[in-house]
Amino acid sequence: MLAAGADLIDAGGESTRPGAAEVPVDLETERVVPVIREIRRRFDCIVSVDTRKAGVASRALDEGASLINDVSSLSDPAMAGVAGEHGAPLILMHMRGDPATMQDHTAYDDLIGEIRGDLRKATEKAAEQGISDDKIILDPGIGFGKSRRGNLEILRRLPELTAEGRPLMIGASRKSFIGATLDLPVDRRLTGSLAVAAVAAWQGAHILRVHDVCETVRVVRMVDAIRDLD
Repeated sequence: MLAAGADLIDAGGESTRPGAAEVPVDLETERVVPVIREIRRRFDCIVSVDTRKAGVASRALDEGASLINDVSSLSDPAMAGVAGEHGAPLILMHMRGDPATMQDHTAYDDLIGEIRGDLRKATEKAAEQGISDDKIILDPGIGFGKSRRGNLEILRRLPELTAEGRPLMIGASRKSFIGATLDLPVDRRLTGSLAVAAVAAWQGAHILRVHDVCETVRVVRMVDAIRDLD
C-alpha cells in the first residue's frame, strides 16, 4: 500500500461492518497492537488505529500509532482524554447506534442536517476534553446507518459537510451501496469505488479510506490535475 502511494495505514482489530458483534478490549488489543508495532518497526509511515475503545487506542498510540479513527465519535468517555494525553488527531465519524444495529436506523428527516448536527455535538464533546479544532477530522459515516439512497445523497452534497471547516474523510470503498447500485458482488466493485473516490476528491474530501490504493491514487491525481489547472 505504501509503495502504491498510500499516505497512511489504518489498522483495526474489530470489524465494524453492518451486523458485526463487538470484540472485547483484550482480544482487540491482542489483534491490533502487534500489527501496529511491526508496521512502525519496518516502515516510516503514519499509522491510525481504528477503534471505539480508549484502552485499545492508548496501547496503540504507545506502540507508534499517531491518529485515532473512532467510528463511534467518543462513545467511550475516556477516548478524548487518551487523544489529548498523546496529542493525537481524532477522526469523528457519524453513526447511529453501533455496527450490530446501525442498519435498523436509516430513516432521516434531514440527512445532511442531522449528520452535521451530530458531528458538531461530537466536536463540542471533544473540545470540552481539551481537543483543539486542528486535531479533529470528520467522517459522515457512509455505510454506517444509511440507506443506499442516503449514501448517494451524502456524496452529492459533500460541499455542505466540508463547509464545517474541518478535514473530511470518506470511506466508501467496496461498500454495499455500490454493489446495490451496480448489482455487483464485493470483489467486482473496483470501478464503482473509483467513481466514488473521484466524486469525493472533486467535492473536497481530504482523506479517502480505500482498499485499492494504486488505482485510487491515479484517479485522485487526475482529479487534482483537472481541478488545480491554472
